[in-house]
Amino acid sequence: MQKTKLGVVFGGMSTENEVSVVSANSVLKNLDENKYELYPVYIDKDGTWYQYDYCQEERKLGEAVHHKKKIQDVMGYLQNLDIVFPVLHGLYGEDGTIQGLFELLKKPYVGCGVLASSVGMDKVYTKIVFERAGLKQAKYEYIKRYKDNYIYIDKEFNEEIVQLDQIIEKIVTNLKFPMFIKPSNSGSSVGINKAKNKEELKQSIEYASKFDSKILVEEGIEGREVECAVLGNEEVIASCVGEIKPAEEFYSYDAKYKNEESKTEIPANIPEELSDEIRKQAIKAFKSIDGKGLSRVDFFIENETNQIYINEINTLPGFTSISMYPKLFEASGIGYQELLDRLIELSKEKS
Repeated sequence: MQKTKLGVVFGGMSTENEVSVVSANSVLKNLDENKYELYPVYIDKDGTWYQYDYCQEERKLGEAVHHKKKIQDVMGYLQNLDIVFPVLHGLYGEDGTIQGLFELLKKPYVGCGVLASSVGMDKVYTKIVFERAGLKQAKYEYIKRYKDNYIYIDKEFNEEIVQLDQIIEKIVTNLKFPMFIKPSNSGSSVGINKAKNKEELKQSIEYASKFDSKILVEEGIEGREVECAVLGNEEVIASCVGEIKPAEEFYSYDAKYKNEESKTEIPANIPEELSDEIRKQAIKAFKSIDGKGLSRVDFFIENETNQIYINEINTLPGFTSISMYPKLFEASGIGYQELLDRLIELSKEKS
């Protein structure tokens, strides 16, 4: 049987470069080399592409990437491949940009297309689509950094250039503390903070603006954090539901990847009807952005009411040994290697 020439592209120019490297190491270890001829490709933080010829048994976050050779003709290298498996998180990898490159090269690739990737990466525009789909969400405000000031954007997309102190007053009129402040285009909880008062809100907006000019401010939901994985193109299945139990006040970057006290519970200890509704909403959210292949959809279950609030969708979720996406499907009867095989087959079907 002729092997499929499979390119596994990872790293990238985003703040999640190091997480991507760990994810890709797990993927490479679990791909069946009887089926695939592997072509690992590392993109460094400056955007330089390298051939990579080393896979560690266990890779730690932040380890330097060695055993690499610069690719002189990137387009020619990609043209030689049958399928591309992007294991990229964040900007320039998860936001539709590299998906557009693969489309131009007419190369089948794993995961969501250009539209779903770009909408799913942008938290503000994801919310707009979810609103149209009738999915319940936390109340939010949308602002943009502009030179030394900010732009306040109302629900009808009218814009007003104002100073930050004025922005704060508008936000606290419409939202209650605590609030979560997020760069609109960022993953792995990079740049996110929780604010309990006006001063913290101001500091958090200034901090988030270092990562993106577009900023989302959300009213906090006091509740349990749960996640559901989806798989498919037109015929989509949902995994069981898992619960996140962060060691810190919320599931920050450090809580996810550096604090061993953070735990996950799979499946989550919630009523069956609640689990079924979350799975149903996860598929709806995925289809609403025109998702293909895979995504992980995150929700809150409000403590007092048991109401479900959608938080966000991740179109290229982590594949590290502790990542929820593969763990959720493993608990649902689809092992890591089979999951990778299915994703690669879905990429052919999509094209």
